Amino acid sequence: MTKHAYKVELERDGRWWMVHVPEIDELTQARRLGEAELMARELIALSTGTALADVSVCIVSITVPQLGDVAIRSRELIAEKDAAARAAANAQRHAADYARTLTSAGVPVRDVAELLGVSPQRVSQLTQGD
Repeated sequence: MTKHAYKVELERDGRWWMVHVPEIDELTQARRLGEAELMARELIALSTGTALADVSVCIVSITVPQLGDVAIRSRELIAEKDAAARAAANAQRHAADYARTLTSAGVPVRDVAELLGVSPQRVSQLTQGD
């Protein structure tokens, strides 16, 4: 059985995050963004008489005055970072494969390093799978 996820809206108010659960029309606050989910779950559990372990939430907006909903851009940046990490790992595998191909063809390590824009030591590391 899937738990019902309560939608939670966060809004910065001075030094606090206001934590609003529209479905039960209740409000609490958190000092740090990282505390907001637990604060929302505790509020819902208390307000509905549900065990804390059975309460699930989904933060749908994080509003900062003058900036609007910062959650959207934050998610975009995280996705970009994850895509960049995957691309870097892929490039690393390709570089290692190509370094092995070049050295297997008799190209000196120093020349492979020049071709790949890395140090000769890095070429040695990349080709250690041989």
